[in-house]
Amino acid sequence: MTITRRQLLTQAGLGLGALALGDLVGRESAAAAPAARAPGSLAPRPPHFPGQAKSVIFLYMDGGVSQVDSFDPKPLLAKEHGKKPKFKIDATVFNNIGTLLKSPWQFARHGECGMPVSELFPHIGSCADDLCVIRSMQGPVPDHPNANYALHTGYAMHGKPSMGAWISYGLGTENQDLPGFVVIHGGRVPSGGVACFSNGFLPANYQGSIFLPTKPRVRNIASQEASEEVRQRKLEYLRQFDRELADSLAAGEAIEAAIRNYELAFRMQSAVPEAMDLSQETQAMKRFYGMEESYKFTQLYATQCLLARRLVERGVRFVQLTIPQKPGVDRWDQHSNLVDGHTRNARMVDQPIGALIKDLKQRGLLESTLIVFSGEFGRTPFAQGANGRDHNPQGFSLWMAGGGVRGGTVYGATDEYGYRAIENKMTLHDLHANLLHLMGIDHERLTFRHSGRDFRLTDVEGRIVPEILA
Repeated sequence: MTITRRQLLTQAGLGLGALALGDLVGRESAAAAPAARAPGSLAPRPPHFPGQAKSVIFLYMDGGVSQVDSFDPKPLLAKEHGKKPKFKIDATVFNNIGTLLKSPWQFARHGECGMPVSELFPHIGSCADDLCVIRSMQGPVPDHPNANYALHTGYAMHGKPSMGAWISYGLGTENQDLPGFVVIHGGRVPSGGVACFSNGFLPANYQGSIFLPTKPRVRNIASQEASEEVRQRKLEYLRQFDRELADSLAAGEAIEAAIRNYELAFRMQSAVPEAMDLSQETQAMKRFYGMEESYKFTQLYATQCLLARRLVERGVRFVQLTIPQKPGVDRWDQHSNLVDGHTRNARMVDQPIGALIKDLKQRGLLESTLIVFSGEFGRTPFAQGANGRDHNPQGFSLWMAGGGVRGGTVYGATDEYGYRAIENKMTLHDLHANLLHLMGIDHERLTFRHSGRDFRLTDVEGRIVPEILA
């Protein structure tokens, strides 16, 4: 007769092996989380303290929006347009440094707060009293892949868990029939690839599940079985097989997480079609989001935003939107032809995002849903060539809305040219710490033991900024 490793530890040494194993497992669990649970479990989990936000919608602006053309006006650029920069310039990606380039767009003040917003974003600007614009963001690197890893995972390298995975791990999901972390993928794969949505070293159940704004919303979601009975029998066989495998291998926790993924996929076959069925929405609502606009990419992003609202309504913790793939237009990464590229991208996202904010607010969901709008870095205030802008991680802007942030607020500042953050600087670790704080998570306590050390989203940094909290 053969016995498993677990049985051996239990029986050997009059039970001393089991005592030792129990102590080791207890230490691992304590290090990993405040409350123990099964590997890969998406069961709802209490926060460390009461948090305002229950869900996050991350509007990922792939490529890097120019801060001086969106939310950080710099009149001095207009005065010195065409002149050589007088300040020290760090090495750029292409080292094709032109003269100072004024913004081609005018800024107007919006809301009771009088927040200046570029004419690129009239719909977002109309929500100014709900926005908290941070103008002093700084990133660690100027290249897209590593900057994307830093934005998504806190580390400028491949292989770490995405912030969506960390939140799903920390809080679970309020809907056991849907993933805790969903990526509504518009078609543009970010530099760095789908690793930006990865679970990293966390159990597999916490990785981002990719949904599409077009049909089929989720590939292979439809059951291919002849009957419900056949489907259940196959699932039970897989369950039994995997449990036997888990008992015989050292990697039992990974197998358990895989089992939970299979079970979730089974439940999603019923829940996803209902959640993603936009026929339940009125034509007026679809029009409000922009699904009837003449520009097809506005229609596509409007669909993504409306699906995001439906998912947070159903308890999904973290929903990320990527931007659509547009032939002839490179995301927000305008190294040349700034006017055409930024104009098209803004036209794509502005109305849907403005509608999303107002729709959530009207439904009473904005106060419990944190919206984050950001790219991986900003762009230079001087031209690349004649009419483009290069990458700029030294000082850029993002905004947040809802979920406990202080609306109508501008925090931090760049220098008079919009090149470097000089006041109330914020790093990506700071951003992640405050995002977790708004969800009721202490960023220093949300850890996972991997390769002999406790990892966290904010590494060994991150600070809470009271000025941006309501």
